[in-house]
Amino acid sequence: MPKAITLTDFGNPDVLRWTDVPTPQPAEGQIRVKVKAAGVGPTDLALRSGRLKAFSLRENAVLGFEVAGTVDALGPGVNGTQIGDEVAALLFDLGGYAEYAVSSMWVEKPASVPWAAAASLPASAEAASGVLRQLAVKTGDTLLVLGGGGAVGLIATQLAIAQGIKVVSAVGARDDALVTSLGATPVRYGAGLVDAVRSVGAVDFAFDASGKGVLSDAIALTGAADRVITLSDPAAADFGVTLSHPSPGRAPHALEDAMSMMARGQLRLREYTTMRMQDAREAHRLLESGQVHERVVLTL
Repeated sequence: MPKAITLTDFGNPDVLRWTDVPTPQPAEGQIRVKVKAAGVGPTDLALRSGRLKAFSLRENAVLGFEVAGTVDALGPGVNGTQIGDEVAALLFDLGGYAEYAVSSMWVEKPASVPWAAAASLPASAEAASGVLRQLAVKTGDTLLVLGGGGAVGLIATQLAIAQGIKVVSAVGARDDALVTSLGATPVRYGAGLVDAVRSVGAVDFAFDASGKGVLSDAIALTGAADRVITLSDPAAADFGVTLSHPSPGRAPHALEDAMSMMARGQLRLREYTTMRMQDAREAHRLLESGQVHERVVLTL
């Protein structure tokens, strides 16, 4: 039997276990991927801890929204993709921390793109593009990105600036130079966030890519809850803010567009480090403790 990291309960990283699982079978319009790398995102940590309950998880769920690998099997109705193709895939139903995963949204991986980079793209690109669409932010608007130095925030910043949108990016001090180099204006998280943003100017919309409990500040700055969208703040409903979920219709062309940009050197990703997939428990622990500031990509 193939193996995967399963979620045995909600709690600290010790609830993650490397164990035998059934081989997933691709359904209509799906492919099965023999995984070479899987991205670890902040939503994974929130789901594992039980802090984020917006997703319904089955018993012994396998976390992970994004993988890169080779196509191993084709479901009915799949055209234009062959067994052996190298792809990056988004997993709407999770399942990435595994030797095999099934996906209904994927893109060919160019030979020039490393496996780990390809695995760190799908979920972040789809979320960044999708939330920008949901906010309906347009040329000339000013967008506040909370968590602008993270994987999603960096992509959202680049996509927004390419559309003629001004970006104010809330980041830690270590990411000031990075977001400035992308064309955004950095501001600091903390008690002075609202004043710091207002000193830059008015903002029209806020994209919370961090889930760090700053929704009240975002509403104060934009003037309305419907001008704010979060990816992972569990208090979203309390503030009347939309908690955006990955879905096939949120950004259907995001993977193709982002992979093409990355292959041409026009898209910068968050720096990443790799760890063995079997060490997913330790990866979660390092990320939560702040000992690792890069993205973590699990490899096989």
